[in-house]
This record gives sequence, C-alpha cells and structure tokens, in this order.
Amino acid sequence: MIKTFTKQFINETLNTISSIDIEKINLIANTIANIRKNNGRVFFLGVGGSAANCSHAVNDFRKLCNIECYCPTDNVSELTARTNDEGWDKVFEDWLKISKLNKKDLLFFMSVGGGNLKKKVSVNLINAAKYGKKMNSKIVGIYGKSNSYLSKMSNLEITILKKKSDLVTPISESIQSVIWHCLVSHPVLKKNDTKW
Repeated sequence: MIKTFTKQFINETLNTISSIDIEKINLIANTIANIRKNNGRVFFLGVGGSAANCSHAVNDFRKLCNIECYCPTDNVSELTARTNDEGWDKVFEDWLKISKLNKKDLLFFMSVGGGNLKKKVSVNLINAAKYGKKMNSKIVGIYGKSNSYLSKMSNLEITILKKKSDLVTPISESIQSVIWHCLVSHPVLKKNDTKW
C-alpha cells in the first residue's frame, strides 16, 4: 500500500509536469518582462500553501530578475488587522487600493481551486482580481483546476491538473514552485546569477 501510494504520487506528478503548456510559460515570462520594462510591479496573491509559494516567488523575482514585487500575506500585522476590521473577503482588494494598483502592474495568482463564489471559496482572491480588472492591470495565474473563477478572469493562465485527482492540492502547490522557478531562470527575465 505505501509503495503503491508513493509510486502513484510520483507518477502523477511526472505526468502533470509533462503536460504543462510550455508556450504559456514563455508568454507569461514575456508579459512579466514587459511589466518590468514599463516600471510596473508584480503582486503575488495566494492563500494557504500558495501564500507561502507567493512569498518565496517575491524573493526570487526581486533578487534574480530585478522586478519590484510584493505579497500582501508577508505583512502579518496588516493582514490580520484588515481581516479583523474589514473582513477576510476584502483583505487583498483593500491592500491593493493602498498600494495604488494601476494599469502598469500585474496580479499573479497562485491557487489550487481558483476561487468559487457559490461555495464562498477564495472570495478574497476573486475580489482582488475584480479590482485588478477595474484598474486595467494584467492578471496571470497558476491554478490547480480548470474552469475556475480566477482562470476565467486571467489574461494568461496555466492549469496544472486537467483531470480530477485526490492529489490536487499537493501536486498543484508543488508545480507552482516548478513554474515560478522556471520563470525566474528564464533568459528574458533573469538578470542576476544564483549563489549556487
């Protein structure tokens, strides 16, 4: 049973990686390069494990690609104050308003489910995307599931799992990391060498 599960996990991860649309990664790299060229900023948004991935991505894009980036979940004091005072559903939208999000900027979402208004899942991300549309910002995302609310709002998106899986969360969050590491290593984005 244990060996069978481990083999299934690795095989499903390998199959998922091999099915990623490489051209979409190139398009996202070019989009981010244009944001940098026009002195725009990139805001990474996610919740749960995806929030941690967003935080790591901010480090890599700033350090390796010289791109001004931010992740609202990095400031736990503001995050919890806004959640307490205005509510979880508006926390990212209000943060983006204070940051003066504009048409030169890009919202980069990482989300397993991609949001669902009917089920009231990731409404904070949906509201941030709606605000981004209102401000004419570009929207890209890496989503675990197809046909999500956020994927429909995105200018460019990568869907990780094309079919139903019991492993959607761990595989999606793992592949998010593979994709953003590909982006920060991409020749159109990378400006600085890594230490190792």
